Amino acid sequence: MNNMPTSWEPQPTSRMCFVCGRENPVGLHLTFYEDQETGQIKAPLVIPETYQGYPGIAHGGILATILDETSGRAIMFGEEGVFWVTAKLEIRYRRPTPTETPLTAVGWVVERRSRSAQVAGEIRLEDGTVTVEANAVVVCPSETLLQAWGQEQSYWRVEREESL
Repeated sequence: MNNMPTSWEPQPTSRMCFVCGRENPVGLHLTFYEDQETGQIKAPLVIPETYQGYPGIAHGGILATILDETSGRAIMFGEEGVFWVTAKLEIRYRRPTPTETPLTAVGWVVERRSRSAQVAGEIRLEDGTVTVEANAVVVCPSETLLQAWGQEQSYWRVEREESL
């Protein structure tokens, strides 16, 4: 996505994550940005029709997946190498979310504690209408789990538009 506002800084992406993985052949390949003006995470996206539930309507599981990633990434705002995991995710489907239509996923921190946080997110149409919203609790994973993920750390990086 070219022409991102100058207040948007890209977040790192991984190699094989279904949502942001650059090398995942069936993934969504979303790029997440930190909006410095609002303190939110944002990801412009178009959901391909291959991820539909009903014709022209995105599958609810795909929407939940996108919001899990978006709201969870909010805890990373301004911090490098922060990996938390979702402990609880609540989704509210407010209206059908169309496929093949420009959307924006938005995430933010509601409350942060030392080892857990409440985060939230929405998927919005271009006019700002919210189609789906999420509330989640994320927690710090164990040291053992973090160490097991260490081998993937070298793949966790920002991909600049020029290198895509």
